[in-house]
Amino acid sequence: MKCDIFATAMEDKNKLYTLLVYSENIAGILNQITAVFTRRQVNIESLNVSASSIEGVHKYTITAWSDENQIIKITKQIEKKIDVVKANYFTDDQLFIRESGLYKLATDKVLENPEISRTVRRHEASIIEVNPTYTIVMKHGLTEDIISLYRALDAFGCVLQYTRSGRIAVTRGKQEQVSEFLEQREKEH
Repeated sequence: MKCDIFATAMEDKNKLYTLLVYSENIAGILNQITAVFTRRQVNIESLNVSASSIEGVHKYTITAWSDENQIIKITKQIEKKIDVVKANYFTDDQLFIRESGLYKLATDKVLENPEISRTVRRHEASIIEVNPTYTIVMKHGLTEDIISLYRALDAFGCVLQYTRSGRIAVTRGKQEQVSEFLEQREKEH
């Protein structure tokens, strides 16, 4: 199903954008940020929130299929929120991106078909747990790599469960753009 979303969005001439939003660690800010997408009827593809490298500042990594005009408006609206420090949007070529995928496979099928283990190794994934009922496989990489392994394993009919993490990303610059913004704001005060 998730793979179909990629195909549909591509047909609509939309691009996958990644927004990096920095905010103070305030309760309710996530709801305010996601409400901006809801009002513009743009679906969030993935969302990851964690502490950033700057003390007291959290980083939201949000991906969404959209056109550039719409994503600019969304970014500006998010940046207007009181507790948001900085918001920027990026295309994939401007970021270093990774995701993780977890695959729960039926152990009996894995044991009876050695091609499943070979497929896991070919995709540079790791088997992290094996018990009589299920085998857990983990893969880190680009979205396409995670989905590719899922499709390959699903073809064997051995997948019991599958999930992808939200995207994590850092800019290709020396430091995060929010750092430059905070330094400039500090100089002005």
